[in-house]
Order: sequence, then C-alpha cells, then structure tokens
Amino acid sequence: MSDGAISQDEIDALLSGVSIDGLNSSGHVGNGPSYHFDVPTIQKLADDLKPKLEENINKTTSASFTCEAPVAEASDRDRTLSKLPEVVIGVSADYNAGIKGAHLYLLSPELALKIFQLASSEEATEVDDMVLSVVSEFIATHISSEITQIDSTGKVPGLAYATPESLNESKAMIMFPQGEFALISYPLKLEDNAYTLWECIGGDAAEGISKAFGAGNDASATLSPVDLGAAAMPDMGAMAGGQMGGMQGMGAMPNMGMPGGQMGGMPNMGMQMGGMPNMGMQMGGMPNMGMNMGMNVPNIQQLQYPSLQQSLSAGEQGNIGLIMDVFMEMTVELGRTKKSIKDILGMGEGTIIELDKLAGEPVDILVNHKPIAKGEVVVIDENFGVRVTEILSPLERVSDAG
Repeated sequence: MSDGAISQDEIDALLSGVSIDGLNSSGHVGNGPSYHFDVPTIQKLADDLKPKLEENINKTTSASFTCEAPVAEASDRDRTLSKLPEVVIGVSADYNAGIKGAHLYLLSPELALKIFQLASSEEATEVDDMVLSVVSEFIATHISSEITQIDSTGKVPGLAYATPESLNESKAMIMFPQGEFALISYPLKLEDNAYTLWECIGGDAAEGISKAFGAGNDASATLSPVDLGAAAMPDMGAMAGGQMGGMQGMGAMPNMGMPGGQMGGMPNMGMQMGGMPNMGMQMGGMPNMGMNMGMNVPNIQQLQYPSLQQSLSAGEQGNIGLIMDVFMEMTVELGRTKKSIKDILGMGEGTIIELDKLAGEPVDILVNHKPIAKGEVVVIDENFGVRVTEILSPLERVSDAG
C-alpha cells in the first residue's frame, strides 16, 4: 500500500505537464487535444529546409556539416522521449503571431559543445551559459529560414516567434507540446561523427503550417468523425412539418412511445442540438410539440488578449552579426570601499586605501559597468592584464550588479 509519497519519475512527469493518473495538464484523458496537420506537408517543408540547415550551421561553425534526408512524423511525448539521450539541450521558440503554438528544438550536449567549440575556437568540456547562447543564436538562424519558407505562401502575415530560450536538462524535465505534434529529425554528420537535431512543432502550429501550404482543403481531411457523419446525413426535409437544418449528433433515437409516432427506427443522424431552430414539427403523426430547442444560443468565443511582450522579428533575431564590430567598454575592478567625506577630503600623497578584497582574490571584469566574469591579474611585458578564470552565471551577474 502506498505511503502517499511519489517517486522521482512521477515528479518529473508532473513537471513535464503529464499527470500520474492518466490525465494531461489540460485535464483530458489521453494524450491531449487532437489536431489535423498534414504530415506530407511538414515533410515537404523539412526537405526544403535541409540545404538551409546545412548553410546555417556551417556559417555558424565555419565547418562542413552535411544534413541527410530529414524525417517528419506525427509523434507525442512518450514516442519522442524514446529517441532522445538522457540529457538534452532544449531550445524553446514558440510561434506567437500569425501562427501560434509550441515550437521546440532538441539536440545532444555533444552537438551543442561541438557547435560552440567550432564557432568560438574555444575548448569547452561542459555546457554552460556561453554554450547555450551560441546554440540559441544558431537555432534562431534556422527558424528565420523556416519563417521565410512559410512566408513565401503569402497566407500567414506577421509570422513571428518568441526569443529562443535554452536549457540543459534531463529529457524527462523538458516541456513538450501537448498531445500529438509534428516531429522532424534532421540527421547531421561532421567527418565520422553523427548527430541529430530534432524539431517539435505543436499540433496547432503544425495545423496552421499545413493550411498555409494548402493542405487540408479537402473537407474529409480535416473534419472530425462527427462532422463527417453530419455531412453524410440524408435530407430530412421530407419529414412532415420538420425543419431539421443544423441538427447534428443526436444519435439513434429510441422508441419514445409517443401517440402516432414511432421514432425508434430513425437512423443515427450524428446530430447536435446546439443552434437548432424552433422545430414545431409533426413527425409520423406526432402532435405538434412546439419545441424551441435553439433558445438563441449566443456565439461564445474566447477573449484573445494581445501579447504584452514585444517580440523581435526573425530578421532582427538573426542579425546579431551586424553588431559584432561594435566596441564596448571593458574594465577590471580591483575592489571597492566606502569613505566619509571627511576622510576623502583628508587624503593626500601616501594615503593608503584599504579595499574590500583579500590579496589574491579574483578581480571583477565588467562590460559597460555590468559584471560578466572574474579573473586574476597578470603582467604582460610591462603592462597589467587579467586572465579570465570564471564566467558568471546570469544569477550571479544580477546579484553582483546589485
């Protein structure tokens, strides 16, 4: 009998948006909402992006990666997890204008380190903020190519995405799109090393992309089974006094035992009652029931709030190279102290000022007065210099700036 505690796997599942009782985070049983995206259309998009991916990664790294034939498929969280290494780099860049939906890239730490080492000409043995930053920039260039491809349809004006956010985490902790989504696998090779870049496109975003390329124009490709049942429903206008327009989803009606009317033989009409007009009908001798089933049902729509976060266009996010030659002020701070005005006015030649740092303690390296690293003072010929010994994490930068 359980003692009420949950295992680490169950904790990971909860943090990833999957409940331990079979419900997903939206409260529905199963894998989540159902979407109608066209896998061949997503495959065609991936094929068109293959040479662009090669160009982007080789431009970032100055290397000679080759991309083999990508594979697009419908997948979900469990099926995707089975393809991934235990630890992955996740880069989230959701579509937030024109098309909206989750958008996630996944790659191994080995590929992330290789991209960083080639792009920066620096050795790295573990994934840190600098590695994640370079990977995010590379992913941004690929998304820009993808947006350009979708824009070429002319059907998705103002297409944009959120600023890429990267993390290095266990695959069980990654927030995947809900339900079924489109998964594209890009096999990459560099010399004798093989890697894979995975792209997860949320079902709603994949559906929007499919429609942009003209997929799903056939009603049978996108209608639900209930809708298809309604489309195949025979003309009910011949029924005495009956206005059946708009009825969908009632199912096979039982014999109601009404005077003069046996409704048990009525076929399953796949009809639904919402929005049905005042019927006032006589069916098979049944007295006029005067049923007003429509009741002026209002058209309820979800309120769409505008995004409060100003998103950058794909071109702006991919053009970091335009400012690479801009100079910024870099300073090295030996230490600080506080003195009263009296002490400052009393200073003269030979006055010794004691700082807040111990002898041999690392000095602070600042860019535009913001701390980014720590180092040790060295002498180069006759000039002072500083050797970087530590790159500060974002949290440390904020705390040091305060």
